[in-house]
Amino acid sequence: MPDYLYRFPVQPVKARFIKRYKRFLVDAELPDGRIVTAHSTNTGSLKSCLIPGAEILMTPSQNSKRKTAYTWEAIHNGETWIGVNTKIPNVLICSALKRNRLAGFETFNKVFKEITFRNSRFDLYLENKREKLFIEIKNVTYRKGDYALFPDAPTKRGLKHLEELLQAKKEGYRAAMIFVVQRLDVRIFRPAPEIHNAYADMLKRVVSEGIEVYAVRAGLDESGVYWAGYLPVELD
Repeated sequence: MPDYLYRFPVQPVKARFIKRYKRFLVDAELPDGRIVTAHSTNTGSLKSCLIPGAEILMTPSQNSKRKTAYTWEAIHNGETWIGVNTKIPNVLICSALKRNRLAGFETFNKVFKEITFRNSRFDLYLENKREKLFIEIKNVTYRKGDYALFPDAPTKRGLKHLEELLQAKKEGYRAAMIFVVQRLDVRIFRPAPEIHNAYADMLKRVVSEGIEVYAVRAGLDESGVYWAGYLPVELD
């Protein structure tokens, strides 16, 4: 039985991927031949993920006022499901913290979401009697060979987060980046200098100055998303 950190609130619907456009919209064909439009939370390029005709999972919206009737959750590349919903990683990490799946984070008894520090808003802020910790979480879908890579498009926002994490570290906070890899066909995580060299260089720099970096792997099926351990991180 998979160790589910997140279960879909409604049963996902299977469809065939047609195209993605305007960043937030995906057209898909249902088994009965109807063409529907789903919302995509993912604003990246989704490089290595957009496969015409591939099977996808969508969850029906429970909001009758929404313009799109579905949310795009995952796409199958013939080997594995790839989780594309960028809202899921934060939920996964919060659930992992509650279940003590994250080694080195077990002693934190206070968890706050979306906390502002200087000019950035970090995904999580944790406290215990001895430490204060900021965590920024990123969803990873880009694959090349055995590697999961981030980012899949230039990210000024991501670069800013690294700079602010480093500043927090200098001011006495503990700081960590957690990359959530929602696919099982990879063995190693690394940055992608071929996509955004400045981000890769900055990630290497912040690690050398004490920022912690973790790559968590998550599996996905029609029930939800489950814990699949860690990936080694390579920065060179």
